[in-house]
Amino acid sequence: MPAPSSRGQDQGRRAPEPAIAGQPDQTMAASPDPARPGSQEVLLRLAEAGDAPAMRHLAIRSYGKYVPRMGREPAPVADDYAAVVARGHAWVAEHGDQLVGLLVMQPAEGHLLLENIAVAPSAQNMGLGSRLLRLAEQHALAMGLPEIRLYTNEAMTENLGYYPRRGYRETHRATQNGYRRVFFSKVLH
Repeated sequence: MPAPSSRGQDQGRRAPEPAIAGQPDQTMAASPDPARPGSQEVLLRLAEAGDAPAMRHLAIRSYGKYVPRMGREPAPVADDYAAVVARGHAWVAEHGDQLVGLLVMQPAEGHLLLENIAVAPSAQNMGLGSRLLRLAEQHALAMGLPEIRLYTNEAMTENLGYYPRRGYRETHRATQNGYRRVFFSKVLH
């Protein structure tokens, strides 16, 4: 399980601080999950400095299944999550006191780069990845950026079908830093 969030003993729920004026509520009812009795909602919120260790742990768990396919750890496992959070464009998905998803974005000229999106194995197939993608798209539009770009490793074959089903088109393939990457883009309306 991911480490508890940095909010420690503050068990009271606070509403997410909207980063975008008029942004829809970022809480969602989770699908019933017998492994998590009392499961009620997943909250999306801007990542805080104390979330960095849990984000790294989540990346290790989420990307771990790809190590045998790739022969090495995927790049997001080695990210400096304290630095990622400090940039101000990282969001986390929180269920109770556990981080179950993360989203890392970086504004660039003419587009928003989606650097990392990860969902804990226990929270996959519940629509959380799609929800995180929609959040990135909302941010891009709010910043006046008409396009989202992302890349995945070609060994992450599940993603090669996942992104096109959500409106992303493959633009090219290239090797960067020893990783064989597949690049995608989506023009937003």
